Amino acid sequence: DLVQVLEDGPVHTVGTAVRGSREGLQQSESHDSVREAQHYASAHVRVQDFPAVGNLHAVSAQNPLRCGRLALPGVQSRRAYGLPRPAIDRVRSAKRRNAHHQGQPGRLPVRLHAERGADDSGADCALRERDRDARTDRGRNLPSARFGARGARLEGKVPPEYEVQPEDNKHPKRNCIPEDIFPSCEAVSDHDDNCELMFLNEATLLDNIKNRYYKDKIYTYVANILIAVNPYKEIRDLYAKTTIKRYNGKSLGELPPHVYAIADKAIRDMRVLKLSQSIIVSGESGAGKTESTKYLLRYLCDAASAAGPIEQKILDANPILEAFGNAKTTRNNNSSRFGKFIEVHYDSKCQVVGGHISHYLLEKSRICTQSPEERNYHVFYLLCAGAPQQLRDKLLIGKPDDYRYLSGCTQYFSSAETDRKIPNSQKSKNHMAKGSLKDPILDDYNDFQDLDQALTRLGLSEGQKFEIYGLVAAVLHLGNVNFEDNPEDAKGGCRVATSSERAITITAKLIGLDPSELRQALVSRVMQSKGGGIKGTVIMVPLKVYEANNARDALAKALYSRLFDHIVSLINANIPFQASSYYIGVLDIAGFEYFTVNSFEQFCINYCNEKLQKFFNDNILAAEQDLYKREGLNVPEIKFTDNQDIIELIESKSSGIFNLLDEESKLPKPSYAHFTSEVHSAWQGHYRLSLPRASRLKAHRVLRDDEGFLVRHFAGAVCYNTNQFIEKNNDALHASLEGLVQESENPLLKRLFASGKVGATKGKLAFISVGSKFKTQLGELMDKLEKNGTNFIRCIKPNSRMIDHEFEGGLALAQLKCSGTTSVLELMEYGYPSRVPFNELYNMYKSFLPPELARLNPRTFCEAMLHSLKLNNKDFKFGITKVFFRPGKFVEFDRIMKSDPENLKAIVANVKKWLVRSRWIKSVFCAICVIKLKNRIIYRNKCVLLAQKTIRGYLARKRHQPRIKGIVKINAIKTNLGKMQEIATQLKVERENMLRQVADIQRAIEDAVGRIKGNARITPAEIDALYAGVMAKIDAQMKTIHVKLQEQRNAEEQERLRKIQAALEAERRAKEEEERRLREEEDNRRKKAEMEARRKEEEARRLRQEEEDRKAALALQAQLEKEAQEDIKYRQQLEQERRDHELALRLAQESNGQVEDSPPLLR
Repeated sequence: DLVQVLEDGPVHTVGTAVRGSREGLQQSESHDSVREAQHYASAHVRVQDFPAVGNLHAVSAQNPLRCGRLALPGVQSRRAYGLPRPAIDRVRSAKRRNAHHQGQPGRLPVRLHAERGADDSGADCALRERDRDARTDRGRNLPSARFGARGARLEGKVPPEYEVQPEDNKHPKRNCIPEDIFPSCEAVSDHDDNCELMFLNEATLLDNIKNRYYKDKIYTYVANILIAVNPYKEIRDLYAKTTIKRYNGKSLGELPPHVYAIADKAIRDMRVLKLSQSIIVSGESGAGKTESTKYLLRYLCDAASAAGPIEQKILDANPILEAFGNAKTTRNNNSSRFGKFIEVHYDSKCQVVGGHISHYLLEKSRICTQSPEERNYHVFYLLCAGAPQQLRDKLLIGKPDDYRYLSGCTQYFSSAETDRKIPNSQKSKNHMAKGSLKDPILDDYNDFQDLDQALTRLGLSEGQKFEIYGLVAAVLHLGNVNFEDNPEDAKGGCRVATSSERAITITAKLIGLDPSELRQALVSRVMQSKGGGIKGTVIMVPLKVYEANNARDALAKALYSRLFDHIVSLINANIPFQASSYYIGVLDIAGFEYFTVNSFEQFCINYCNEKLQKFFNDNILAAEQDLYKREGLNVPEIKFTDNQDIIELIESKSSGIFNLLDEESKLPKPSYAHFTSEVHSAWQGHYRLSLPRASRLKAHRVLRDDEGFLVRHFAGAVCYNTNQFIEKNNDALHASLEGLVQESENPLLKRLFASGKVGATKGKLAFISVGSKFKTQLGELMDKLEKNGTNFIRCIKPNSRMIDHEFEGGLALAQLKCSGTTSVLELMEYGYPSRVPFNELYNMYKSFLPPELARLNPRTFCEAMLHSLKLNNKDFKFGITKVFFRPGKFVEFDRIMKSDPENLKAIVANVKKWLVRSRWIKSVFCAICVIKLKNRIIYRNKCVLLAQKTIRGYLARKRHQPRIKGIVKINAIKTNLGKMQEIATQLKVERENMLRQVADIQRAIEDAVGRIKGNARITPAEIDALYAGVMAKIDAQMKTIHVKLQEQRNAEEQERLRKIQAALEAERRAKEEEERRLREEEDNRRKKAEMEARRKEEEARRLRQEEEDRKAALALQAQLEKEAQEDIKYRQQLEQERRDHELALRLAQESNGQVEDSPPLLR
């Protein structure tokens, strides 16, 4: 029984609550003191130690409950045992939702949140940086964010916060504000659906996901949304063909959560609802979106039947697209650098009949530059590592170190086995020194074989594949072309460096151009003057070194991007397509991105994520709540952050950032500084846009105001450097290069540039920007998604090191919050995610209904059916047009929606039984209602009489109100008469006279009252005159009495003073007499003392003499007693001698002997 504290903020606050057994808390119901309650309860909390980020704030958006009193499970008491009120409300809410938990101990919460600065360059990035600081030089003794929640003990309350001590005693006490306290479930929770948790909040959500993650249970539901945590390892049999069979046709909840379950749900919804479906796979880079997409497609193609040629070609698209569109980044080894929407089309029998792939925003800048720890697109490394020697020789491919465009990370992904297959001559120095990169999915050697086989299965011949590989190699060789200043050119032009002649020769050969023409096109451009007729005069303008470098890179980007477009077109063209009824689309697009340097690519990607988040908010949060309101379900409103303002900031037609960028690009001399200034000017004061100096990162604060801007996205603040926005927004080749490649002898290159026409885009006003094109594509995608049923998969990145079995709680929580999952959890606490219209349900059963049931209206039939199935009333709710089901009740929902005849007949039979019982109950209820109606009629008649009485009284009071007020006002004067009479009685002279005058005034008051009562027409003015006359008499009489009383008091005061003086004189005389008496008494006392002293002395002498005499008498008496004793003893001896002598004489007589006389005894 733990209470959780989630902390992703400063080490300021933690909270607490009381845990107690049902028996103990019930016993303490009779006590009001917290001490009595705590006698039966112990305190625990769980503290989540996230690194410090920003300032602490109350989590107002986390839970709508704000106040209330404690009602622990199993306890009916309404007393709050010293607990935070928000925590108490959440416990009560959980109790209402989870009646089956009634006997269990109450669990109360704790959770910390930190206000993340709007200018952070990314929530989880900031978390990790601060976590590292906390573990090192700052010495805050915080563990890593990966530990998530930790236990703590309640120590006390420090208003307005609560003090707790972490259970491990390794960290100091912390304080928590009450608003950050959430209930917690079991110490170790493991639920397939987070909606099954006893308490629905971020703390329990995070704990459940973490505990399941460590058990290799990477999937979890939030209602019908799947949360997928990237395991960074292979889990045995998780995606086996047997697993696909297990999930085929199973409802959500029947089997453990799985990406296959979402795919199967999409298929069933498509079949039942007759509506195309979309599955949106979202998450940040490295969260596992690409892998989830592959498994979704595998299920969508294999579930209906064994994979045929269509299904196989759809699946073969994955390795091709990954090779050409994925790359290693610092956060993801297999990061998709483009977005894709893959449609799997079905016929009316739900058989796959075709597919189509749409792609969005390939990251072209990666072709020319990468960060040190990142790689270019996989295909370049696949070609270097896995291509056969014969192919490498034809393409003159070397190792990654040989190419400028592979200047980032030059290591291959490989296992120990495949690393031995790669020739050392193809390995870079870095690879030889550090070894290969490891990833459970990627292997450059094997991936080339998979790519080559997929292209073959797609229907490409060896020649066509060689053309593709040739263009890839041409891009690499083109990147090695360098330029230097041409000393022979007076206009400051440049030329191809001598060291680059081999590179330009190879490039020209691979793309089918003359080397001299390619060389000339790279170092100069053609201009056409306005004069000289229609065609004008052609002028050759030499390029400077930096301009030639830009032209080379632009050509490389154009070659690769158009090749990528061509490959996607080939895939679509080679997938057989028949007439389709519906389709299921899987959207995999780059997640929210934030780096130290963020450019145009990140801006577009994050704009796309803003649109998807808006779609999620509108379709899951806003639309859901609007539906509840329309249907009258009385579900509490859930607050969430609407990002419409940031979308308008970016795409509004008047002053959106895209529009300002296009306008700047059309100027004769566009400038990024002017563009940036225009953005700040147009949106000055907008909350979502700030200057770079507002960022917390030092690298951003050094930017000038005209070098960038900071945008507060839904997932965090990102600072964009605008110095390349204009160039990246327009990748068009200059006319000479474009015309040259169109004349290429390479048939593939000729097809790639066939649609372009030289001069078609000349002039700034005619260009179509990359941003505008992407905005249009994104708008079309949103339109598709709006028309389809939608399913969501939220991919979560568990740690930043991309290793298995490591969970960073702060990182995971940041992703859950940014994706809106926590808001969904809050909505699901009260929501009903499954629903079906009454008419649709009725029509499904109509053909099986007997006549007596067919006459029922659809709503009545639905009510009868659900009640007949003995479903819990809390599991469903009736709206105006639909019936709704609670989260976790998908099995019951699917049971109703199954259309097999046996199931329908069984349900119809149950409906008939229930209908008979319900009609009898309704009859009884009607009888009771008639009795109640009779009683209500009687009650209504009584109420009518009461109303009549009340109205009559009101009218009478209204008519007599002026006189009543006058009488009341005059009668109020009687209180003054009482005071006057009381004062008059204090007079000793003329008392009787004053009292008579007071009585006269009282009679005047009574006469005035009598006049008002007796005259119905008396006016308010006359009443006021009577009142004034009476008041004048009272004032005059009161003044007279006060004068008399004052005179009396003066006389009494003089008499009192005289008496005081006489008393003082008498007191003086008494005092003198007392002093004389005291002197006499003192003399008498002294004489008595002397006499007493003499008496005592004589008495002492007498006592001493008596003592001496007594002692002498005692001594004499003792002597006499001693002599008497001795005399007695002597006499006894004499008597003994006598008897002895007599005895001797008798013996002598008997024996004729003689007896001698004894000697005389001495005294």
